[in-house]
Amino acid sequence: MKLSDFDFHLPEGLIATRPARPRTAARLLLAEGDTITDLHVADLVDLFRPGDRLVLNNTKVIPARLAGTRHRDSAQGPVAAKIEVTLLEPAPQGEWVALAKPLRKLRAGEEIVFSPDLSARVVAIEAGQMRIAFNLTGPDFDAALAAAGAMPLPPYIAALRAPDEADKTDYQTVFARHSGAVAAPTASLHFTRELLEALAAKGVDFTEVTLHVGAGTFLPVKVEDVTTHKMHAEWGEVSAQAAAEIAATQAAGGRIIPVGTTALRLIESAAEGGEIAPFRGTTEIFIYPGYQFRVTDALMTNFHLPKSTLLMLVSALMGKDRMARIYKHAVDKGYRFFSYGDASLLIPESRKQP
Repeated sequence: MKLSDFDFHLPEGLIATRPARPRTAARLLLAEGDTITDLHVADLVDLFRPGDRLVLNNTKVIPARLAGTRHRDSAQGPVAAKIEVTLLEPAPQGEWVALAKPLRKLRAGEEIVFSPDLSARVVAIEAGQMRIAFNLTGPDFDAALAAAGAMPLPPYIAALRAPDEADKTDYQTVFARHSGAVAAPTASLHFTRELLEALAAKGVDFTEVTLHVGAGTFLPVKVEDVTTHKMHAEWGEVSAQAAAEIAATQAAGGRIIPVGTTALRLIESAAEGGEIAPFRGTTEIFIYPGYQFRVTDALMTNFHLPKSTLLMLVSALMGKDRMARIYKHAVDKGYRFFSYGDASLLIPESRKQP
């Protein structure tokens, strides 16, 4: 299985830099077996059935991009350097792993000041990254970070425009609860409280899980034999209650439909023993064609990058040739791609039928 098998041409004009407004106005490509239908996210109320269970990732994106200043005494007197920091993931002892630009202007032990309230000490520098310890913890840290930080837009959006205040709302789901992600579970961005209420009124059930999406989700695959690719680790939790809810829906014959690849990867990790079970820890699960799904019956997801592990994941669910046709249709019809783009609902023909 070669990396080039998962390539396709994507015109730059189809990369979405802003979300649809309202969120439910985004287009929705329904792929059910070999049938493709062009709809909108608002139509989900007609597509999901009573007894279906949507699995939602309730991670909360932190404003992980920070602009700070490093001060240092030199032979010529006090000097300062501007430092851009991107938080990547929490580390033990309350520290954070982060990127810094320019990293060469920092030394272990130095302080970076981001605001009158927020600063961090450089603990160590290694392998092109650094570990830092902030001066605040808990709610005080959250409040100071919210005031000083900017949302960590994906590189393909950041290359086209700078983050702004609107992204603090746009790049966050309406059910975000647990801080820790540096990238959003983007399929979930399409949901409004009104849509969730309408689905609940129809008899659709919901289960929340937590997977803190890391910056590694944007790392390119660099090996030609994709089966040798090693995934980045991400922390997640499927509670005992969540596992029980999913198992009950399966026993009743309902469909399990994760919203987003992050929720899918987490519940499949929790079911590696064959059945869904509580899970807490890191997962490096890599899903590509040939994978046997244990829990997932369908998937709602956005449109992914060429040669990405996420395109391999949806190809595992629907079949590689079928996904190639789906993506050609999406490009030909002008669907908007990536994090702020349109959505798809992928229902493989072999899964549960009404």
